[in-house]
Amino acid sequence: MMTRLLSIAALTTAFAAPAWAGTQTVTLSVPGMTCAACPLTVKQALNKVPGVSKTDVSFDRKQAVVTFDDNKASVAALTKATADAGYPSTAKP
Repeated sequence: MMTRLLSIAALTTAFAAPAWAGTQTVTLSVPGMTCAACPLTVKQALNKVPGVSKTDVSFDRKQAVVTFDDNKASVAALTKATADAGYPSTAKP
């Protein structure tokens, strides 16, 4: 009986954990990118933020699309990272 209860508790915990984790994607406007090398710097800065899992930086569109775990990162942390790298950004609606 105790083994069965522990198994149920373990399964409940395993399925409950993803409910707290949230993956979000945000598009940042990065108007200060003026050359083809700028996206590399922006991408490196964003990838250093804990919780970022994917970045797609476009020089032509002057934007960065970032996928992140909202338990580890925030839009504020992402915009701070780009600003600290010399490329201030804002979240697009």
